[in-house]
Amino acid sequence: MENFDVIVVGGGPAGLSAAISAAKAGMKTAVIERGDYPGTKNVMGGVLYTQATNEVAPDFWKEAPLERPVIEQRYAFLSKDEIFTAGYRDPAWGQAPNYNAHTVLRVKFDRWLADQAIKAGAMIITETLVEDLLYHGDDVVGVRTGRSEGDLGAKVVIIAEGANNFLACKAGLAKPLRPENMAVVVKEIIELPPEKIEDRFCLEPHEGATIELFGDSTAGMMGTSFIYTNKNSISVGVGAMVSAMSEKGWSPNDLLEHLKAKPYVRRLLQDGETKEYLAHLIPEGGYNTIPKLYRQGVMVVGDTAMFVNGLNREGSNLAMISGKIAGNVAAEAIKSGDISSQGMSVYETRLRDSFVIKDLYKFRKLMPFIEANPHLLGEYPEILNQAARMYFTADGTPKEKVFSNIMDMVFKKRTKSGLAKDMFNAWRALK
Repeated sequence: MENFDVIVVGGGPAGLSAAISAAKAGMKTAVIERGDYPGTKNVMGGVLYTQATNEVAPDFWKEAPLERPVIEQRYAFLSKDEIFTAGYRDPAWGQAPNYNAHTVLRVKFDRWLADQAIKAGAMIITETLVEDLLYHGDDVVGVRTGRSEGDLGAKVVIIAEGANNFLACKAGLAKPLRPENMAVVVKEIIELPPEKIEDRFCLEPHEGATIELFGDSTAGMMGTSFIYTNKNSISVGVGAMVSAMSEKGWSPNDLLEHLKAKPYVRRLLQDGETKEYLAHLIPEGGYNTIPKLYRQGVMVVGDTAMFVNGLNREGSNLAMISGKIAGNVAAEAIKSGDISSQGMSVYETRLRDSFVIKDLYKFRKLMPFIEANPHLLGEYPEILNQAARMYFTADGTPKEKVFSNIMDMVFKKRTKSGLAKDMFNAWRALK
């Protein structure tokens, strides 16, 4: 049986970040990936954050296969064919070293990040499924793969298997995810000439933009939709809670077509050619569903640890930082000779000192609040759009009367007591 210091299960951003930090610390490290190569089975919306990535791969933007630096972020609230938008643009975000985020295509980026792990000294083992952990008594001593003679020894195992937390469950660290804690996301990559992308999104060459859409973009269900610009394509997708989609009878593909049919979206995608269709499960339970993060010889990172901040469209940065911390803790524990549960507990301590768990804790009540009040994603986008239409309509009505009519409309759709209740509960959810 071949032995390693650290074995990482899963070749996504979290797992590869763990492998890079462990290998750089001198650990004999292996990444076991079930796909043909890292990236083939990995899907995300497609936004990569600079600060977190730079901690794992310094100055990555000089050579990584990135699409466009994001200089503008928009939010859009849909009600039927109406849309209310708000956003922020800073051209400085399009120049090094001021990058805030880039759009990426995971197949390209994950493969590049795997190369960085190899350069750091890690081994990448592909097309291999880890079926279980190996034990000596109660102690974890490696992994069992589906290959013949496939047992591999390890002093520390880092689980980065994504939302399908099969191994974490078998290790007694997690429970199977329930439909109300998972979102199914589907997206298409639609090819367009760069000049058309830049014209439609008001961008200079090589600049990028993102749009997050709420409300009728998900048929009022708990979820979000997105449109991201790549070099010569647009990533368009939609995600909603599995439980809500099942209850309302929507299929993921139907929901994506519903989004693409919206006039605002249709115009952005016009004349494009669909090149890829992808689907993925994303954990959305947040802080309240974080599993046990460690045990003797084991740590859990990334999506497997429920490290997704859906409200702020953050996942890749949480994954990479959790992986980096886990890799460092693994190396320190091995060098000190303490890979006990106590030695692994340093991982959670550092996570709690970082933005990863602090941000998830801050918004721990918000997702349950929105789920318990489905009218928030149905009524309020409609109220917002109708109020905007009434305000911007120049039909000779005095503005004082316009304001009065807007308030009458608002209270007709949502009573004063209902508004007060929503505002109070929202304040409590963010407190």
